[in-house]
Amino acid sequence: MAQQTVTRFAPSPTGFLHIGGARTALFNWLYARGRGGKFLLRIEDTDRARSTPEATAAILRGLNWLGLDHDDEVISQFERAPRHAEVAHDMLASGNAYKCFSTQDEIETFRETAKAAGKSTLFRSPWRDTDPASHPDAPFVVRLRAPQDGNTVIKDTVQGNVTIRNDQLDDMVLLRSDGTPVYMLAVVVDDHDMGVTHVIRGDDHLNNAARQMGIYSAMNWTVPVWAHIPLIHGPDGKKLSKRHGALGVEEYQQMGYPAAGMRNYLARLGWSHGDDEFFDDQQAIDWFDLAGIGRSPARLDFKKLENVSGQHMAVSQNAALLHELQAFMQVTDQPPLTEEQNDGLLRGMYCLKDRAKTFGDLIEKAQFILTDTPIQPDEKSAKSLDTVSRGILAALTPQLLNASWSRDELEAITTRVAEEHGTKFGKLAGPMRAALAGRSVTPSVFDMMLVLGRDETLLRLGQAAAAQGI
Repeated sequence: MAQQTVTRFAPSPTGFLHIGGARTALFNWLYARGRGGKFLLRIEDTDRARSTPEATAAILRGLNWLGLDHDDEVISQFERAPRHAEVAHDMLASGNAYKCFSTQDEIETFRETAKAAGKSTLFRSPWRDTDPASHPDAPFVVRLRAPQDGNTVIKDTVQGNVTIRNDQLDDMVLLRSDGTPVYMLAVVVDDHDMGVTHVIRGDDHLNNAARQMGIYSAMNWTVPVWAHIPLIHGPDGKKLSKRHGALGVEEYQQMGYPAAGMRNYLARLGWSHGDDEFFDDQQAIDWFDLAGIGRSPARLDFKKLENVSGQHMAVSQNAALLHELQAFMQVTDQPPLTEEQNDGLLRGMYCLKDRAKTFGDLIEKAQFILTDTPIQPDEKSAKSLDTVSRGILAALTPQLLNASWSRDELEAITTRVAEEHGTKFGKLAGPMRAALAGRSVTPSVFDMMLVLGRDETLLRLGQAAAAQGI
């Protein structure tokens, strides 16, 4: 029976969920979901000075918004410290680790002397091969007894085989002098105990893999499949930073991008499936593999993100889109929608979601639903409501009173009234937009009339016509 695929996402709770971290989480989620495996979440909170509950909460919110559900309970790395120390003591007992009594001052002196002599500053502990009987009663760290000759080969599915000479690796510390485990040990122990089969992470961890493999070897544990993915760069090709725009996932939610659009865009940011640019979650799950990940850094492109997001909004279910719109309004501190507004948005979603790229766009198009009467036209649309156009609106209103309220009949009546007043519907559209929405850029006049319904439409047209005493 084949081994179950297990991936993990292991962020440090020292800040928001970075867009690069979100993509790493997505890749792990897609890989596991596509193979009927598990996607696990571990919070690497061993840095107690910088880890905060607020940052952990932000990470969980970001993953929840993206729709990246994890299996099993969330693991706290800090809470597993006794297990990490246990493994270090097992290596000590087996001879794969040793006690080092060198002080920090002695190590610094060694490095300064080596540097001055033009030699390698890689510290080689004088305690590596000493008889334990000669050990002093003094503080010590526990170091891994790493091989000093030969090579370590990282078999990476993205980067290819990466060879590192063992004489370039030091005997890394496993336990500090106070007995606490270091991060590098904790990662390996946690991955092993969680049954992680594939470690998919940023290529800034590539060098760590060589050192971590020493622990796997010492414990005779199976090394996971490595997949170190290139980082995300800005449009200028430089490392992504605040100057390029939003860095945190929650910022993208606040900018109004739909979660499905973000998932699609992030999946394509460094991974490809032929020429496919737009796809749904199931297609991404079915298609995603490690072979499709490129070795070069991906570049963030907001125009592509907007384009993909717009396509997802256009094909989304209306109720689901309304639900996500409500969440967007909440995180951007906008007043909650009334029941009447929710009903109107649901009726009108068919004409709102087309060509909207963000929820901000959608709200802008939906102002005719969200606004209160009497309508207060903005400066541009108010110019179209002159005496003549108000007169036509006054004549149109009673004609609509008994209409069947179908698009065909609304178009026919409006066109006929316009012609009776010596004009065409195109000339009447502006005044009707001003009357129904108070602005010049809106969905089509007939879509607005259908969404608003007979009573509200007649009310708004009548108010606009009567505003100047007509």
